[in-house]
Amino acid sequence: MKMREEFTCPLELVHDMIKGKWKPIILWRLRLGATSLSKLEKDIDGITQKMLLEQLKELIDYGFVGKKSFEGYPLHVEYSLTEGQGRELLKALTIMQHIGIEYLKKQGKENVLIEKGVVPE
Repeated sequence: MKMREEFTCPLELVHDMIKGKWKPIILWRLRLGATSLSKLEKDIDGITQKMLLEQLKELIDYGFVGKKSFEGYPLHVEYSLTEGQGRELLKALTIMQHIGIEYLKKQGKENVLIEKGVVPE
């Protein structure tokens, strides 16, 4: 997780921070509120626990996600969007979600959106 020294604009830096298959999906899921690792793993189809932990670590290091540990046994940890950068980035992801929805509708694939529960029937 090394930040580049040279860049054209700050957008390149943010792109590097959230690039990949899983980070935007993790962030999008966290918009629903704080949750455990096991719940995140269940909610995100196809992600392994190892990959989820790696991606969460990077998102925490960049300041988009917070991690809260609770005392007691068994150990309980929750992940959530940070109030600053995490919530700010959610605005951009919301716009991207909307663009994806509109694209699928124009392609005649509204049924996919209904199947995934993204838009109501």
